[in-house]
Amino acid sequence: MSRSRSKRYDANLASRPPGPVPTKDAVAAIKSFTIGKFDQTIELVMHLGIDPRQAEQALRGSIALPHGIGQTRKVIAFCEEADVENAIGAGAAEAGGDELIKKVQDGWTDFDVAVATPSMMKSVSKLGRVLGPTGKMPSPKAGTVSPDVAETVKAYVAGKVEYRNDDFGNLHVPVGKMSFDEDKLTENIDMFIKYVKKIKPPSAKGVYMKRVCISGTMTPSVDLEVN
Repeated sequence: MSRSRSKRYDANLASRPPGPVPTKDAVAAIKSFTIGKFDQTIELVMHLGIDPRQAEQALRGSIALPHGIGQTRKVIAFCEEADVENAIGAGAAEAGGDELIKKVQDGWTDFDVAVATPSMMKSVSKLGRVLGPTGKMPSPKAGTVSPDVAETVKAYVAGKVEYRNDDFGNLHVPVGKMSFDEDKLTENIDMFIKYVKKIKPPSAKGVYMKRVCISGTMTPSVDLEVN
């Protein structure tokens, strides 16, 4: 049985722009939709002309958007005893070495991001089976392994965005909240698009950005002009 859409969703769908529009117009359209009482997350979705099967075309990393994403993230830090106090002071929910590794190994994953110092990665690597499937495994490529654990914790607590293409060449990233003013949302979106253009894999051929759109948690999407 197919799930029926709400009358509100259908009304929003009927009022959205008919084709790709500049970012500012897309943001205005999203914010004009009739929405519920909660502050919806605005998500940017990019369908890219990359081959996810080719390692050199995979896109993964992290970036701090100019106006954050409107949410505080729960971060833990795998670090040496000397760094624990600084990590906690920077906003880490928990920090430590072997005891924290054992806690996670036993199944505790009540956090959004895990960061680690390079010297801890040999011990943290045993958590691959626990953290790998959820995308929470610390990784140098993702920016979650760093010798400056306090600064890394601070950035992720403030809403630093991690991105990683899926098996179909798509990127999904939060870019703010419905309550953000239009200029802040526009700047966040344009910055991320510009950044993704900059990191285009040299071996990617043809149209790089095939489709880019934004949507709220419970709204239709609106396509953006990017090429």
